[in-house]
Amino acid sequence: MKQIKALALFSGGLDSILACRTVAAQGIRVCALKFVTPFFGHELLADEERFQKDTQLKYGIEAELVDLSKGYIELLRKPAHGFGKNFNPCIDCKIFMLRRARELMEERGASFLITGEVRGQRPMSQQFDTLQLIEKKAGCHNMLLRPLSAKLLPPTLPEQQGWIDRERLHGFAGRGRKGQLALARELGITDFPAPAGGCVLTDPLLAARIERFYAGMFIIGPEGITVDDIRLLLIGRHFRLPGGHWLVLGRNEKENSRIAELRKVDDCLLFMPERSGPMALLRRADAGNLELAALAAGLVVRYGQKNEGSLPLPGDVQIEYTDGAEMLYGVTPLHDDVFQEWLV
Repeated sequence: MKQIKALALFSGGLDSILACRTVAAQGIRVCALKFVTPFFGHELLADEERFQKDTQLKYGIEAELVDLSKGYIELLRKPAHGFGKNFNPCIDCKIFMLRRARELMEERGASFLITGEVRGQRPMSQQFDTLQLIEKKAGCHNMLLRPLSAKLLPPTLPEQQGWIDRERLHGFAGRGRKGQLALARELGITDFPAPAGGCVLTDPLLAARIERFYAGMFIIGPEGITVDDIRLLLIGRHFRLPGGHWLVLGRNEKENSRIAELRKVDDCLLFMPERSGPMALLRRADAGNLELAALAAGLVVRYGQKNEGSLPLPGDVQIEYTDGAEMLYGVTPLHDDVFQEWLV
């Protein structure tokens, strides 16, 4: 008899680990899909093989990464079910991921889907009515098994077909985690992430910055937002210069390097070659706008190495465009009163 296969939505948190292991314990082959976007998990794409090996070694789970970046950026423009406390479209996010998982079922030879959702655990997306709504909107009616709360939900296809023994599933509910922790001990799972929001859209400060970006605070409109724009939003200090121009300053060497890596053809970089300080990136720069370049250079000097606790002395700033470079000599640091309203 051919082994039944299921696809699981895998966040990497304890609930998704337990959901995968609970189903696999019944002889089902489980393939965990770790969906990533610039807002969560995107760094894993740099070494998917390591992620797969770690997941197999720690939890005995077969996993793969699925990049949802492009569609997710579009989703944020107007999610049908709105946002949570911050800029998090939790209901539409889950529908979007389930739709993609359903699309992958035939290609992967899977018969049903799994999530680690627990009824009542999250106020926005895991109440009974919302769970039913998500299932319906994603086109996953009767094929979506939530093994951690299955005994509190209607039987699904894998239970009806006898692929899964409902009595070996669970009836966890609410925000308490005693049942999950006990199950983890029973399964020998000790190394798992602490419960925390891995999505930056739930972070009040970053979410506010991203929301303003989508609202059109820069000359880059919502329709022009790219994956690398989002990645750039998550590091450094950000400024809206006059005219809506976007400037990013690194706060340390790591961020300076990251900013340089995210540079595009029509961006320019600014830095002080003879003094410690930030790398700055002026997004989609106008090479002929000397006034704008001077303001950006003034911020680079302002946030550069200070002289015995005072404001930095004037410094030389190099500006690198794609097709050349120029040096501004003796740039005066901008006074805080000038740019405080530019901070994003």
